[in-house]
Amino acid sequence: MNIILLGPPGAGKGTQANLLVEHHGMLQLSTGDMLRETRKADTDLGRRVASVMDAGELVSDDIVSAMIDAKLSDMGDKVGAIFDGYPRTEAQAHALDEILSKHGRKLDHVIELLVDEEALVDRVTGRFTCENCGEGYHDRHKMPTVEGVCDKCGLTAFKRRPDDTEETVRTRMNEYRAKTAPILPIYDARGIVQRVDGMATIDNVTTAIEKVLAAG
Repeated sequence: MNIILLGPPGAGKGTQANLLVEHHGMLQLSTGDMLRETRKADTDLGRRVASVMDAGELVSDDIVSAMIDAKLSDMGDKVGAIFDGYPRTEAQAHALDEILSKHGRKLDHVIELLVDEEALVDRVTGRFTCENCGEGYHDRHKMPTVEGVCDKCGLTAFKRRPDDTEETVRTRMNEYRAKTAPILPIYDARGIVQRVDGMATIDNVTTAIEKVLAAG
C-alpha cells in the first residue's frame, strides 16, 4: 500500500508515520531524511545533492524524483510507502504518478490531517522535550509529573525548538495553504482523499487512519 500524509507542520504527520512503520512495516519516505542520507552517499546523485545544498539553493524536482525512484528500487515490491513531505506541488504530484507506475505501484490513499490554526499555534508553541531521551511534553497538556524532572529518564534538562514560535507556525500554515493544498483537487478527483481530525488525540487519529487503510 502506498499513501501520502498531508498536513501543515505540527499536524502530527511524523508521529502517525512512525506508528504506520511500527504497525504495518511500511517505509516512511521523508524528503528531508532522504536528502541528508543521499548527500552522505558516494554516488553521482549524492554529489549533485551536496553541491546544490552547499550552494544554499533549493533542490530541484528532478533530484527529489530521482531520490524517490532510487528508494522504491531498493525497497522491493512487498513494502508499502508513506510519502511525507512529497509531493508538495502539482508538478511533483504528476512526477510521483510516473515513478509509481514505473515500479508497478499505485497511490492508494491521500490522508489529510485537518487542523485548527489557533489550536495548532497552542500545540506547537507549548511543546518541549527532554534533552536526554527526547520525551515530549507540553506547557498546558502534558507537564512532567515532578516539575523539572523527566518522567521517562529522570534527568532535568529540557529544550524547545527555536522555530516553535507563533509567527513561524502561522507562516508555515500560509505556505501549506499556498503550495501544498492545491494538489488536493488532483487526488480528490480520483476519490482517494480521506480527511482526519488532526487535532484529536494521537490514539484517535491513529484509529481513524487505520479505518481508512482497512477500507482498502
